[in-house]
Amino acid sequence: MRELFHADLKSLGDELVEIAGLVREAMTKAQTAFQEADVELAESVITNDARIDYLQTALDEKAIELLALQGPVAADLRTVVAALRMSSSLERMGDLARHIAQLARRRFPDLVVPESAREDFREMADHVVAVAAEVEQLLASHDLKHASAIVRLNVTINDLHAKNFTSVAAPGWDASAATTADVTLASRFLERFADHGVSVARKVTYLATGEWEPVIAID
Repeated sequence: MRELFHADLKSLGDELVEIAGLVREAMTKAQTAFQEADVELAESVITNDARIDYLQTALDEKAIELLALQGPVAADLRTVVAALRMSSSLERMGDLARHIAQLARRRFPDLVVPESAREDFREMADHVVAVAAEVEQLLASHDLKHASAIVRLNVTINDLHAKNFTSVAAPGWDASAATTADVTLASRFLERFADHGVSVARKVTYLATGEWEPVIAID
């Protein structure tokens, strides 16, 4: 019976990796759609978000069933509860990728971001895609170097998010109200995506070490 239970625990982990892979793919495509006004790619991200939602629901149902029928304790209980919470973060990351794609679709054939801010957004989106890749690798390997990488990336993303807000508030900003709203939303969506990545990193770190904060190696 315990062997079956631990096989179910492994299955939860495998499903988290699958969802994380779909989230990485979604944000990668959303980034391209956003930067290139690719409406077809944006549509695919929006449509495929339903798959992430479905897998998250299925994982949560399985986790709740394990809690109800197996009565796990100690480390096993923490693993099941963490899986539930991480699946929620991953689902939200998928939603945020969809929001970026929706901005691209709404602005088509124009780009969302004015030329003056595009380089900062390109850098921010590149870092966000890197977070998605690190989350997938972390869940697949439980190697905490990926948790540290997520935290480092998030620091840069937060700095760029603050810079974007400073740009929008500057006297020289002359974009329309609609563009200003979309730029503000886009920056917020990217920043929140990274925050959810950090949430996953913290939970994996806790399961491995009993500590909440990932250790950042000093180069």
